[in-house]
Amino acid sequence: MLGGYTGKLLQVDLTKNKIVEKSLSPEMIKAFIGGRGFGIKILFDEVKPRIDPLSPENKIIITTGPLAGTNAQSFARWIVTTKSPLTGTYFRSVGGGWFAPELKFAGYDLIVVEGKAEKPMYCWISDGKCEIKDASHLWGITTEETHRLIREETDPKARIVCIGPAGENLVRFACVVSDRRTAGRGGVGAVMGSKNLKAIAVRGTQKIGIADPDAFKNAVKKQIEIYKGSPFFDAFHGLGTNSVVTAFHELGHFPARNFKEWALEGVERFSPEELGKFVIKHYGCYGCIMACGKIHKVLKGPYSGIGWDHPEYETQWSFGAHCGNTNTESIIAANKLCDEYGLDTISTGYVIGFAMELYERGVISKYETGGLDLKWGNHEAMIEMVRRIALRDGLGNVLAEGAKRASEKIGRGAEKYAMHSKGLEMPAYEPRAAKAHGLSWATSPCGANHCIGWSKHEIVGIPRKVDPLTVENKGEICRYNQDETAVLETGIACIFPACFGLMTIELYAELLSSATGIKEFSDPKYLWLVGERIFNLERIFNVREGFVRKDDWLPERIQKEPVPGGPAKGQIFELKELLDQYYEARGWDKETGIPSRTKLDSLGLKSVSERLEEPRKFSK
Repeated sequence: MLGGYTGKLLQVDLTKNKIVEKSLSPEMIKAFIGGRGFGIKILFDEVKPRIDPLSPENKIIITTGPLAGTNAQSFARWIVTTKSPLTGTYFRSVGGGWFAPELKFAGYDLIVVEGKAEKPMYCWISDGKCEIKDASHLWGITTEETHRLIREETDPKARIVCIGPAGENLVRFACVVSDRRTAGRGGVGAVMGSKNLKAIAVRGTQKIGIADPDAFKNAVKKQIEIYKGSPFFDAFHGLGTNSVVTAFHELGHFPARNFKEWALEGVERFSPEELGKFVIKHYGCYGCIMACGKIHKVLKGPYSGIGWDHPEYETQWSFGAHCGNTNTESIIAANKLCDEYGLDTISTGYVIGFAMELYERGVISKYETGGLDLKWGNHEAMIEMVRRIALRDGLGNVLAEGAKRASEKIGRGAEKYAMHSKGLEMPAYEPRAAKAHGLSWATSPCGANHCIGWSKHEIVGIPRKVDPLTVENKGEICRYNQDETAVLETGIACIFPACFGLMTIELYAELLSSATGIKEFSDPKYLWLVGERIFNLERIFNVREGFVRKDDWLPERIQKEPVPGGPAKGQIFELKELLDQYYEARGWDKETGIPSRTKLDSLGLKSVSERLEEPRKFSK
């Protein structure tokens, strides 16, 4: 018996208003497992090179994993895979909540959407049946209202992924929202908007089969024991990722004012004790005892009356330290506004802080800001700029293009202050304070994405502690973390338990093999091979789009300007040396950064290597 999978996918052609149900091939299941693996395999095979990400030729692939909807902890994730309108690269964006299990209960492992509808539409999937419905009345409204109205029209228990006005307006970092959980980065919401696809709603009552129930039950029991025995469990249950804000600041992360500074006056307002005062409710993704979700309330000041999901660590930074702001209430308000409009909180907060530096330096004036006094820490102006970005109003229309494009349009030296890699805005870590972490940003197929290869060795000392400030062996450490994440995101596992040592590949092998009954999945070495296969195929997708070594890059400020304070004081980022190490660890060509045919063949990607053009052609 093959467990874990429904064995079916939905192919939705919005241009033809046509839906086709297909079977998953056993070969793809064995070679790519699920989740992130299925996403890149389909994207590589079915999306032609060099297409415009906002054209009908691009595809949206929403995948689940074989452990979604089971009792395994922290596997209720879904991934949106597409070609990013922000970076022009392969992109995977991950969301949580209840949508992935519900899609499995409705009878499908994944959905592939292509084409463009003539008018706004949404998909309604219920126990093996799917229809495309008119969404004209939903166009222009917030994600919260979209959820409410679609449930009125379909089923009160429906689970939904949708976009808000930002996605409709093709903001290049618009996200996809599901019950306030988001697939946040890379502009996946803009791709949905370009297709006139407002939402996908699902409801299912089917059960997920398990190949070996007793073995699976024992593996889940072991997993829960590990969770409850970890000192990190109480912290994440109590406050989620916000539990580490001040601790990470002391490690040299949580950079202030666009990576110019480390010290942040008032950072103690972000301590667990202070942030915990806002919490009124705990909740979690499907079946997860971690319950790291929190509802916050604001009782005073100009934002009083707000009750919303807590800002995660990254949001606390992007609208906090990055903007020189320690007003927690305003950060909660900004998070709420982003969720309702359907905006990535990292990129949104980032471009606002970027604009603040330009304003401070006189690169842009109050005339260009539309009268807003965009000085550091002005949270009223910050909140208004969120709205203007979502609606593409004034300077917001420029910032909606992302930091890279905005800096090029503004000119006058603005490019120097845009902190990004491959066009993706940098998140809440200091790459000069953790070299393998920064190296992952530079080499990630998605750009500066903190979740592609979170460097637990450097940040929390797991599975072994290393000096974060040295360059020795960082190429191998980076490769290890990237491949491990790729493996776990076939499940699809939440990466935070893995980052803090609560999930290993060995435990994942036990869960996966007992759930599916696939013998190969019981071997951790085989899973590591799949992770490396996935990461290399993502790289080749980008090579096909023209990305090579020169694009594995971090900004001049990070490479040349020393960190001004904190544990990493005086540090710069030694990009060339680190890249050389990394390519050697990967078995890629050092001059171009392209995987060799020998490497691809060894990973079972011979059909890909045979189609690979002459590598040196891409380096020109």
